[in-house]
Amino acid sequence: MKPIILTSPLQGWASPLEAVPDPVFAERMMGDGIAVDPTGDCLYAPCDAVVLSVHASGHAITLRTPEGAEILMHIGLDTVGLGGRGFTPCVVEGATVQRLDPLIRFDLDLLVCEARAVITPVIVTNPERFTIVRRETDRLVGVGEAMMTLEPRDSADVAVVEGDTVRRTIVVPLVHGIHARPAARIGETARKFVSEVKISKDERDGNVRSPVALMALGVKLGDEITLAATGPDAADALAAIGDLILGGMGEKAGSGAAPAPTAPLMPREGGGPGPSSATARGSWAPAFAGEQAAVRKHVATLPADGRLPGVTASPGIAIGQAGLFRLAEIAVVHQGADPTTERAALDAALATVATRLATKSATATGAERAILTAHAALLDDPTLTDAAYAAIASSDSAAYAWRTAIRAQADTLHATGDARLAERADDMLDLERQLLRALAGEDLDERLSFPPGTILLADDLLPSHLLGLDTASIVGFCVERGGPTSHVAILAATMGLPALVAVGPALAEIATGTPLILDAGAGLLHVAPEPETLATAQTAYDAQTERRRAALANAARECRTQDGVRIEAFANLGSADDAEAAVRNGAEGCGLLRTEFLFLERDSAPSIEEQTADYQRIATTLDGRPLIVRLLDIGGDKPAPYLPIAAEENPALGLRGIRVGLAHPEMLDAQLRAILAVRPAGQCRIMVPMIASLAELRAVRAALDAAAAAIGHTDHVALGIMIETPAAAITADLLASEADFFSIGTNDLTQYALAMDRGNPAVASDLDGLHPAVLRLIARTCEGGAVHGKWTGVCGSLASDPLAVPILIGLGVTELSSAPALVPEIKALVATLTIDACRAHAAAAMTCISAADVRTLAREFHP
Repeated sequence: MKPIILTSPLQGWASPLEAVPDPVFAERMMGDGIAVDPTGDCLYAPCDAVVLSVHASGHAITLRTPEGAEILMHIGLDTVGLGGRGFTPCVVEGATVQRLDPLIRFDLDLLVCEARAVITPVIVTNPERFTIVRRETDRLVGVGEAMMTLEPRDSADVAVVEGDTVRRTIVVPLVHGIHARPAARIGETARKFVSEVKISKDERDGNVRSPVALMALGVKLGDEITLAATGPDAADALAAIGDLILGGMGEKAGSGAAPAPTAPLMPREGGGPGPSSATARGSWAPAFAGEQAAVRKHVATLPADGRLPGVTASPGIAIGQAGLFRLAEIAVVHQGADPTTERAALDAALATVATRLATKSATATGAERAILTAHAALLDDPTLTDAAYAAIASSDSAAYAWRTAIRAQADTLHATGDARLAERADDMLDLERQLLRALAGEDLDERLSFPPGTILLADDLLPSHLLGLDTASIVGFCVERGGPTSHVAILAATMGLPALVAVGPALAEIATGTPLILDAGAGLLHVAPEPETLATAQTAYDAQTERRRAALANAARECRTQDGVRIEAFANLGSADDAEAAVRNGAEGCGLLRTEFLFLERDSAPSIEEQTADYQRIATTLDGRPLIVRLLDIGGDKPAPYLPIAAEENPALGLRGIRVGLAHPEMLDAQLRAILAVRPAGQCRIMVPMIASLAELRAVRAALDAAAAAIGHTDHVALGIMIETPAAAITADLLASEADFFSIGTNDLTQYALAMDRGNPAVASDLDGLHPAVLRLIARTCEGGAVHGKWTGVCGSLASDPLAVPILIGLGVTELSSAPALVPEIKALVATLTIDACRAHAAAAMTCISAADVRTLAREFHP
């Protein structure tokens, strides 16, 4: 195939993509290319091609050359927000064009005045097939001048026959590489063929039918891999699997650039990989009471004040005594009976565990179901079963063979240095124990039996152990390891248990029965507090329990201050079950519906119909109460597999929140249409996450207007924004001129204002939303909203903090959206307050020099 020459579609200054002030283009998330800052007013065809698509707003067009190269040209930045103004397409989808044919005429003056920038990226969106071997940048170019030269990469993607084996080499376009979900898809495809297929990378290979073997290769975005198939249908198998990978499986990066490096696992004592953020098991062998505890005493000491910091996995307060959980090794016999007997025993145990996982998954929801599904996929991995069968054939017992197979693969996953894959090793340890218990004829649910009032302390907990907790006895837990995004952390929040993770090795020094106060919301565990402190805490806890009982009895009353000022008491929701709990607890509406529950842990985006059904179910449950729906808030830190979001060194400052929606307008449009379809009209309000500028709000407003017009929706829909960035707080008066309301996400606002990552255990204990800097940003937000008569609410964790509520009201907040269980308590507290007292209290709080001083002041405040 001859090289493809693309000529400049515009007159103007040609620049490298790095010059584009938008990470979607600058970081090559859409593909590779160049950009032109235009001085003319027409976009011309850079080559002979077919028009694949013309964006509805007329600001972007995609072409396909006869050779198959796909070229995206995007006129300006954030120009979708113009709603088509200033653009006149000259062609339609499906048209055939020749080089220099006019494609789109545009009003350059209008774009200069109203768009964020007019620089126009010209992108090759399928760089896995074409390489840019020459490009002209940093100079003036005229229409029709040679700008880029492409050469096909197909020469590397040609099946080569070597005897009985067919080979094919491809470049991986998957943004997160081959992790668990793509590995499972590849294995599913492979099982449709008879031939054996392997993937090789750097002189290592893995059977494609084995998700574990593929994950162990550590394949990342941009890696070159070789597929080799042997068998009667080898060519067909190779074509199907190769095309599946090249197709992206919903995770295509659209970037030919090298991927951002994955944070390596840091060395641990004794050598070998260990966790960089306490998210991976530092040693594959379980922690046994005694030997590892003895080691830790040499490297960790309890603080003199008995206060151990950790990372909040699930907020709340618990008072109790320490209960130690150390995972004892299950003894197995090395030598087996005859291989036939041992293999039959292993097969029976595998069937037992598979049935148990399927049964539990059928009734599970959300995060619990996703974890059980992941376990079932690992259980069916042929690499594990084949290795176990081979060991049994060599006279090993079924139990010993299974343990050997599991741990060999887990060590391999750790060796990749990828923390995401190391977390899957924890899942494999869980499966090891479940199957060994099945072989022994024991109950698969390892019930943790402890005295009532136990705060469980552990080196780490496996998901199956947490699901087996007796919550009547366990009032909270702390683990040395783990991370805020681990399966255990997610389940703790789902179960409503106060929990800390990443507390560190000093936890191992606490003896069974030691009195504890767990303040998970503050990220602290108080060890062996003084009798007076413990008595004070117990008195306060008992009083809180009584207050909650009384508050629940009066929860149906309208939320007002003592002097009659209306404060709306809403609840944060994530499901219809949450909505039922909120209504039972007297919530007057929903201040934040997290829509991520619909988009994560799945292989494709939900349809408009599916979204509408879920939103409608929640709206119906709320029975007419207001429902504020937050638009999808995901990104590099919590990615969806079907969205091409490249790995980022700092996801909190990258493509997340509404930036993702604007980068994927079809997904934003689908969600807006789904929300607009909820009845009765007007019950739903829409809230935009991570707004940092008025241009972003205008772009969403334009998308909302377009979606409403498309479906004939004529009723007004309130469109508000989350204040999560200091930029939004400081410019609140500007944003309020076009936003219908504000809601402050204090969690993100705090981490951005204080430059502290809330997932980092080294600084997490200092991350407090009552810091005077954060309070001043909240005050600035309320003042800015008031200029235009717009109300301000709070949906972050401060709205659930009784110490913070009087200060927030004093700053001007008129809506508080808390956890459903806390709504009665918040309403009862508001009823004791007066506006004047709250304002004076808030003014005093803003003169404090630290969050600790603010909390001291707040504890002394008596309404």
